[in-house]
Amino acid sequence: MKANILLGAVALLLSSNAQACLLQESESNNTEGTADSGLCSNQQVTGAIGSSSDVDWYSFDSTSTGNITVQLSHGSNADFDFYLYRSSGSYILSGQSSSNPETATYNAAAAGKHYVKVSRYSGTGNYQLKVTFQGATGGGGTEPPPTTSCSYGSRPAKPSGLTTYLTGASTDNCPTLTSGQGSLLLMGGGADVDAAFSLRVSPQIKGGNVVVLRTSGTNAYNSYLQGLTNAASVETLIIDTTTKANSAYVEWAIKAAEAVFIAGGDQSAYLNAWQGTKVATALEHVYGKGGVVGGTSAGNHVLGKFVYDPDGVAGAVSSEVVTNYCHNTINISTNFLNFPLLANTITDTHFRQRDRMGRSAVFQAKLGASGRVIAVSEATSLFVTANGVGVVDGASEVYVLRADAQTQYTQIVCGQPVRITDLLRYKLLPGDSYNLSNNTTSIAPTRLSIDGRSTSFYIPASPY
Repeated sequence: MKANILLGAVALLLSSNAQACLLQESESNNTEGTADSGLCSNQQVTGAIGSSSDVDWYSFDSTSTGNITVQLSHGSNADFDFYLYRSSGSYILSGQSSSNPETATYNAAAAGKHYVKVSRYSGTGNYQLKVTFQGATGGGGTEPPPTTSCSYGSRPAKPSGLTTYLTGASTDNCPTLTSGQGSLLLMGGGADVDAAFSLRVSPQIKGGNVVVLRTSGTNAYNSYLQGLTNAASVETLIIDTTTKANSAYVEWAIKAAEAVFIAGGDQSAYLNAWQGTKVATALEHVYGKGGVVGGTSAGNHVLGKFVYDPDGVAGAVSSEVVTNYCHNTINISTNFLNFPLLANTITDTHFRQRDRMGRSAVFQAKLGASGRVIAVSEATSLFVTANGVGVVDGASEVYVLRADAQTQYTQIVCGQPVRITDLLRYKLLPGDSYNLSNNTTSIAPTRLSIDGRSTSFYIPASPY
């Protein structure tokens, strides 16, 4: 049974665990002597180059001889470089090309303290730095324990009526993941974002298995995803009933996967077939063991704690729903998936292309002052790692809508036009980042107001 939010606001609190690893640059780190410490192996750090003179330094300690790999990605309007140093001497590795991400490996580096410097060749803006090395973290903590994904036994017999398409190996591949370091992929529909799979998903799943979930459709994703992620296999499951969703085969296939991608379609059909079944618990298992769970369009919609669920009614249109706070096309469900980073969140897709700013503002009002909308435009994605940092890839934008003390819900009454004043609106372009764990970003927000009494209901008139 779906739990629906029909009226009023839902107050939510987002909790997060203390982190031992460095997640965010801390100024001033402009010299080797003031370098940010606490850099963990294979843990992404978000920083920013704010001026032509800005440089950022980081330090870490490796505990044994081994390779050191540095990866630096940034926005499309900048060109940043990195330099790797030992505790003394000139740099031993650098990334100084125009590639994005910029990646290089120093083979068999000696154990000890190392430094990474990030500087600009051109432009300013945000960047994401990841260093992989042998041994301890730099922040006094320990890395989460590795977990092997091969503990699920043999593949169960496929139940009658379940349609599946398998490309690649039929056996379970066994890469080592890092428990508690799962990632989420929110894609906006339309053209899929190749870079999200090749640059984000592929390194995390390490040649593991990918599963695609649908309630109808074909195996169109199989070869595409295998080529981009180097997966040992890609299997599409057509799960259109709760009976199939509770089958041992479906549970095994999802739990044994290192990444699960929910295709576009109808989110109401997904909830009707999957809510309260083994599909839901298996998806949370994949995330918990360090895998990737994602989706596009309808598959994105079902990832949040709150789900726009137009079951049996027409889709919500901005110009219509702003005229009535309780418009019959707005239905919000919950109790499908529980990812902590999306606990106070509802998602939207095809965003700018279908002018969904108005309806998402109403969604935000339904969730209340602590609620948040993450809205992804077509051909665009947000890849969110376990530390909460989401990075934008693709061709368009991601928008975040939320409230603060200045926001006023002037009129949110059934049968009356919606009036909201000074909602925070963040516009994230490719390469930009937003931390979902604490709502921080270097991108300055603008203020958005809605007045459903007018046919020109956006203030400012162009909300994008």
